[in-house]
Amino acid sequence: MTLIERLGLAALHRCDPERAHALSILALRTGLVPLAGTVTSPRLATTIAGLKLPNPIGLAAGYDKNAEAVTPLSRAGFGFVEVGAATPLPQPGNPKPRLFRLTGDRAVINRFGFNNEGAGVIAARLAAARREVPVGLNLGANKTSADRAGDFAKVLATCGPHVDFATVNVSSPNTEKLRDLQGKAALSALLAGVLATRDGLARPLPVFLKIAPDLSEAELADVAEVALASGIDAVIATNTTLSRDGLTSAAKGEAGGLSGAPLFDKSTRVLARLSKLTEGRLPLIGVGGIASPEDAYAKIRAGAAAVQLYSALVYQGLSLAADIARGLDRILARDGFANVAEAVGTGREEWL
Repeated sequence: MTLIERLGLAALHRCDPERAHALSILALRTGLVPLAGTVTSPRLATTIAGLKLPNPIGLAAGYDKNAEAVTPLSRAGFGFVEVGAATPLPQPGNPKPRLFRLTGDRAVINRFGFNNEGAGVIAARLAAARREVPVGLNLGANKTSADRAGDFAKVLATCGPHVDFATVNVSSPNTEKLRDLQGKAALSALLAGVLATRDGLARPLPVFLKIAPDLSEAELADVAEVALASGIDAVIATNTTLSRDGLTSAAKGEAGGLSGAPLFDKSTRVLARLSKLTEGRLPLIGVGGIASPEDAYAKIRAGAAAVQLYSALVYQGLSLAADIARGLDRILARDGFANVAEAVGTGREEWL
């Protein structure tokens, strides 16, 4: 981290968290943030669901909700970027305050509730963006919708022509009863509708599914069965958790989803179990608590073909993406892997 970035982070941490978030997006849009450019090597380059990634380090959904900074983010060292979540209609989300730093725990709690400007606005921005790495969109449902399952397909129909992949997000804890769509029958029907819409696009694209870390063994087995049978292209494991185990920060009692360092072990265990259940037949993307090259490597060895991060950027800055990619390259070389794909799943049993 450069001195400028360190000073910028210190200034942002003096602001309300949601205000700081908005200011960071503004800084990106106006060119005030130094960008690392594409980070790649023969070891880092990989392919997931037909997407060619210069490196396996992605930006998780939730940071650029409205696709305002796609162009600079695609030049910030990530191998792929996910924006959103987008819903068919604009919605304000939950009342403020709804974002909380847990600095002592290196964590974040949010209860945004899919606040976004709507699929139409987001589609226009995606169409105008100049992207240098694959860019995907997280699909969401409106809180007041009478057909939440149908909302995912609506967003895909609107925005699909302008992205490289789409993620069905049924795992946010901040929209009431949304996680009910992870049930076997509901999830099967929802994915069938989304995939039918995908197949009708002029340029069909990979569809991913994002799951929660709080699933029971039986629920996770059901998700694996549905994912394999449905024809989706990858699973992202995991979203935020409702657990508060081991937290020490003053904001630990706030409602919402917890992300950051405390989620690492829990999400990695889910990832490893899902890897075993799917037996390598479906690419997995590991998310939750990644803050270092070693963390990314652990996720990969647990079964992830690629990873995503977000909360760690709050504490370590945007340059973390490139730092993790370069550090992962060194670790792969150290351990004798010719490419990242060779390392996938080699440490899975350690998490089971």
